[in-house]
Amino acid sequence: MKTNKKTAAKLITAGVIGGAVALGGNVVYDHFNTTGTSLNTSSTATKVDNTAYKVTSDTTKAISKVSDAVVSVINYQKAPESGSSIDDLFGDRDNKTKKDDAKEQPAAEGSGVIYKKDGDTAYVVTNNHVVDGASSLEILLSNGNKVKGTLVGKDAYSDLAVIKMAAKDVSKVATFGDSTKLTVGEPAIAIGSPLGSQYANSATEGIISSLSRQVIMKNESNETVNINALQTDAAINPGNSGGALVNVEGQVIGINSSKISATGASSSDVSVEGMGFAIPSNDVVSIISKLEKDGEIKRPALGVQMLDFASISSQNQAQLKLPSAVTAGVVIAKVQDGLPAAAAGLKKYDVITKIGDTKVTSGTELQTALYKYNIGDSMKITYYRDGKENTATIKLDNTSDKLKFDDAEKKNTDK
Repeated sequence: MKTNKKTAAKLITAGVIGGAVALGGNVVYDHFNTTGTSLNTSSTATKVDNTAYKVTSDTTKAISKVSDAVVSVINYQKAPESGSSIDDLFGDRDNKTKKDDAKEQPAAEGSGVIYKKDGDTAYVVTNNHVVDGASSLEILLSNGNKVKGTLVGKDAYSDLAVIKMAAKDVSKVATFGDSTKLTVGEPAIAIGSPLGSQYANSATEGIISSLSRQVIMKNESNETVNINALQTDAAINPGNSGGALVNVEGQVIGINSSKISATGASSSDVSVEGMGFAIPSNDVVSIISKLEKDGEIKRPALGVQMLDFASISSQNQAQLKLPSAVTAGVVIAKVQDGLPAAAAGLKKYDVITKIGDTKVTSGTELQTALYKYNIGDSMKITYYRDGKENTATIKLDNTSDKLKFDDAEKKNTDK
């Protein structure tokens, strides 16, 4: 994992580095002395004490309940084209064949959790960024067997995906716990494949550090990821993505997704430890149920292209004629015909300050507020035009896949 010297903390997708099992909570040692006394008082050569110890704790019991349901997810992608620019220019007739015959290679590895068996099919939840760009998927089970995985659906915004596989080798299915009933300070155990399948089924232990952290970042496809996450200090590293965060009862309370990496403003790096994030189980269940059914999450669209008010120059801000009390909002750069914003009369240069009763100061905040509504809902919006405050009621009768702004304009936020 590389770290760049920046002044601000950086969120990265969870990945990999091995962790040994950390025992904790009500440890019980059962010992069986097979040699009489275990104290070596003899003057003969030093020997290993062969007293057998059986260690059990809340942690070991929780791990044993769920570890067989935690898998590695291997993302295979076809090797990049190596054809000449002349072939590209004149359209090499064998180009398509080359692409079809391109050899697949492992491109990424993450973790996943088997959460359901239905007849001959089992279902695995993982992160969207674990499966992104895959031409095929492979699941490494806890018993060492590898099976083919087929993508059922994925959602970039929540960073979740569902994979299906043959159920014949599945011995354990995880149970989801209620993430709304968690307590800050209670034990949390992360299980996954840090640094890849070489370290599959590694377990680390910590606590729940916070119940509600807003984690907003861009994935490699420049899509917004927005999670109201659980924070934990259990070690989460690249490769842990998509793995289980479990409670002392062995219930999955979250799907591990990201961690913070940071560097300081000085020449020396600032070490950041124990700040990992997981998608709460209640949110996971809601999303994966929709992915199983539809293969995607359909979300409402306004049909506007936007800029953050704070990101434009003071000269351009002045042209919007906002009252001095209004210092933040979202500026409409373009309105798409036939979508809800246009139907409600919104125009270019309008400045949106509220969605419902929620203040918005950026496109990301607007998106978060918008996605709390469903397609078919009516939503109140507050905006300024020529210095005057206005409100409009928008009928959210279109989905985000209806947006058709030119690719050249995609650098702005489309909603």
